[in-house]
Amino acid sequence: MTEVVSRPRRATGRSASSRGQWRIHLFLIIAVVLMVIPFVWQILTSFKTSNEVSSLPPTIFPSNPTFAGFETFFASVPFWMQFGVSAMSLIMRVIGQVLVAALAGYAFARLRFPGRNVIFALFLLMLMVPSQLFLLGQFDIMKGLGLLNTIPALAIPGIFSAFGTFLMRQAFVTMPKEYEEAARLDGAGTLRVFWSVMLPMARPMLAALAVLTSLYSWNDLLWPLIVTPAGDNRPLTVGLASMQGQFGTNYPALMAGALICTLPLVIVFIVLQRQFFAGIASSGLKG
Repeated sequence: MTEVVSRPRRATGRSASSRGQWRIHLFLIIAVVLMVIPFVWQILTSFKTSNEVSSLPPTIFPSNPTFAGFETFFASVPFWMQFGVSAMSLIMRVIGQVLVAALAGYAFARLRFPGRNVIFALFLLMLMVPSQLFLLGQFDIMKGLGLLNTIPALAIPGIFSAFGTFLMRQAFVTMPKEYEEAARLDGAGTLRVFWSVMLPMARPMLAALAVLTSLYSWNDLLWPLIVTPAGDNRPLTVGLASMQGQFGTNYPALMAGALICTLPLVIVFIVLQRQFFAGIASSGLKG
């Protein structure tokens, strides 16, 4: 009797578990569709005409796909010049932030010095403050250094990141201490242990931080508008913003430009996606 009674319970438990999994998968599918729809709409709009964009009811698929939006974008924006500015500022910001965040994260995770916890708490408090509050001070610093309307002015403020420091600190905290102790027994100093032992082990987290920093740097608009209000050292985000007119906007050209500007980030993510997901998964909420 015991076996007869227990078997239906197991089957019921499995069926309930499968129903729960189907609900989760259904929810994830709906979420993915909702996230992809705007991107698909952007692609379709870039091949439409201005009349199709403003028509009511709106047309989903372009009746006669055209590349006029792309031609208008390249004619209105100095693409290659602004692309070079965006790329240079992104490279400087990513390299600088990854290096500074890794050094600071290792110091907070592994070194013992007076006031360590207090300083790290101040770093965490910076995450709760809107970044717009720092714009005036950062502008004064760039003006004092004579860097206004230059590429370094776009990248330098983004090199110092409380979030990047927190992320790297979590990565170093979760690493076994035995590797560090073995290196010190072999006579390695602090910098050698950091560079040759701990930093290679943090490669997935470094890739995740590089992807996130690239995303923030490439899409940044407010700071470039402030620090490069005129001149040739303006990134692509400013070029796209300039295409929005006061009385009208050529949406096919704007969507075409946004699509082109998105492609570099897509390429970066495809190249680093394995390391990115491994870094996020191992970011750990430990320590």
